[in-house]
Amino acid sequence: MTAVITGDIVNSRTETATKWQPLLKAVLNQYGKEPKSWEIYRGDSFQLRLVPDSALIAAIHIKSTIRQLANLDVRMAIGIGTIDTEAKKVTEVTGEAFIRSGSRFDEIGKQMLVIDTGQPELNETLNLMISLALLTLNSWSETVATAIKTSIENPHKNQSELAEILQKTQSSISEALKRGGYDEVKKLNKYYQSKIGQL
Repeated sequence: MTAVITGDIVNSRTETATKWQPLLKAVLNQYGKEPKSWEIYRGDSFQLRLVPDSALIAAIHIKSTIRQLANLDVRMAIGIGTIDTEAKKVTEVTGEAFIRSGSRFDEIGKQMLVIDTGQPELNETLNLMISLALLTLNSWSETVATAIKTSIENPHKNQSELAEILQKTQSSISEALKRGGYDEVKKLNKYYQSKIGQL
């Protein structure tokens, strides 16, 4: 089983690529090496292959990274399944996970994050939960996005330590994480991991 995230940057033309591309590359690098695990193609589209357990938090991590830039956002589709062939480039690998991710992405519409596990009932539940989470995630400010990104990258650090990294007060970090729904994000990810572990 593998997971594939297919995505693109929303409003990418409003900012020069030199602003968002290094941020995107840096976050993708945390999940694997280019081009075996990830690639950026067609200018502002990307594909990332990773273990299913990490796919949802990775998508949220990518979103928090891109939302640090005021005008930008990211649309993503997660596909989970088997693979048929291996290749040196992630964009040349084939299999269920890639088909599910690609076809879901093609029909994503205005929904910013969707998932296809190959299980219709589980898809319905997870996509409903994700769409409710997006009510908060889609309204992240740059400050909130930065706090969420830093928390995801430093899961064992407390708020005081996060405040030190970001050179902010502990209370401002606490407020940003609360506004960003970070506790709820962690609960959603825990539920997702428990269900994916049963596939």
